[in-house]
Amino acid sequence: MAKQQMTGVQKAILAVVLVPVFMSLLSISSINVILPSVQESLDASNTAIQWVLSGYTLAFGVLLVAGGRAGDTFGRGKLFVAGLVLFGLGSLLAGFALNGPMLVAARLLTGFGSGLLNPQTVGFIQQFFDGPLRARAFASFGSVVGVSVAIGPVLGGGLIALAGPDWGWRWTFLVNVPIAVLAIIVAYRTFPKAAWVRHVPEGASAEPGKPDLDPVGTVAFTLGTLLVMWTFLEIDAGGIYWAMLPVGIAILFWWVWWERRYKRRGGAPMVDMALFRNRPYRNGSLLISLFFTGSTSVWVTVAIFLQTGHGISALTAALVGVPSAIATTISSQIAGRYVLAAGRAMVAWGMSVTLLALSSSMLVIIGVQLWDWSIWWLIATLSLLGVAQGFIVSPNQTLSLIEVPAHVSGVAGAVMQTGQRVGTSVGTAIITSTLFGVAAAYSWNWAFISAFGIIMLLVGIAMTVAIIDIRGTRGTQTAVPQGREAQ
Repeated sequence: MAKQQMTGVQKAILAVVLVPVFMSLLSISSINVILPSVQESLDASNTAIQWVLSGYTLAFGVLLVAGGRAGDTFGRGKLFVAGLVLFGLGSLLAGFALNGPMLVAARLLTGFGSGLLNPQTVGFIQQFFDGPLRARAFASFGSVVGVSVAIGPVLGGGLIALAGPDWGWRWTFLVNVPIAVLAIIVAYRTFPKAAWVRHVPEGASAEPGKPDLDPVGTVAFTLGTLLVMWTFLEIDAGGIYWAMLPVGIAILFWWVWWERRYKRRGGAPMVDMALFRNRPYRNGSLLISLFFTGSTSVWVTVAIFLQTGHGISALTAALVGVPSAIATTISSQIAGRYVLAAGRAMVAWGMSVTLLALSSSMLVIIGVQLWDWSIWWLIATLSLLGVAQGFIVSPNQTLSLIEVPAHVSGVAGAVMQTGQRVGTSVGTAIITSTLFGVAAAYSWNWAFISAFGIIMLLVGIAMTVAIIDIRGTRGTQTAVPQGREAQ
């Protein structure tokens, strides 16, 4: 059977939506390397520097679901362009920031832009791709995620090396501006009409009147997510920040009650709780949130360990992740071809290889500690980790959304991404605290081993969810989408 090919419109859509996503994720991974230069150049306070780091993550995370819902309601093209405008403007202001507060404000604006544009990517893929082409599109999305995590520190370190400490960090922001402008122009020229209007399922009719955005549910979810994430981003501060956690959790429980009540009364809830009765979506969302809680701390741990623990330069430490990024790119594309046939077993297999890569990395550091092994053996074990991640992130996204209708896929994808962002905040806080605590009490080598041990535990729990999901599908066959809904 001939291989299904993407049309020119599909290729254009994929290219336009993935490049800004790459840049928005790059803004997360590159920031750690440039912070020392930022603080010295602007004479910024420690508090301002902390908010440069956490403000973007907070703004990004709390706006995802609201952005996804708005895209489903008003048209994904409109919200995508709005996100690009905010992202580009925030990057421009960050690049020319005169002081710490101005940079913090710019980072918040950039984060809001990322929160608007990222959910539209998932929505576009669900709307304009189906079957094997959808799997391949999500494979490209997975490659973007993997590469952005590893390349970000290299870009930041490289620009500082080329342009110097005063302008190098500025260019890590300014490089986003022409990309955002170009993406807006290409979007207006290439997106089909269906991208700019509300997506209506085949056989349904668009409801006239004012759109129902469920403002109470939107505010409650945003506030609850903000408090939970903020707690873990400020983990070292303690005190009042820990008091925010139970309040945030309570608000989220109330939000679930409100959404159900709102639907019973005839409203259109921000997130229809019926979505979580969809087994592939429910299990896939849970396991990827658990996976991100552990796996996203790998590169933070490696960077801190190599730079602080072994005195290796930031650029050299960042280059350690490049082979892993290349491996993720290749394995994501391979996984995209076979995920529909393999199902969730592919994700479970990828997680088992992840555990092998993590345990091998721990063995390398034990060898460094006890037998004077070369620390650069980490490049091989972390490359294996890159291979594994290509068989987890994009395949899981494909399988989780396979039965989700395209007209609600923006908010469905946003809920998944929010779980990943919350998981990242929680995991980073716990694992980096463990890293510094063990380093102070024992050594950096044992600190690395302890941090990777926690990551292994979290990945193991995520793999358990995948195995439960596989057992739940025995005797059934996952339905492969046969066609797109009306566009």
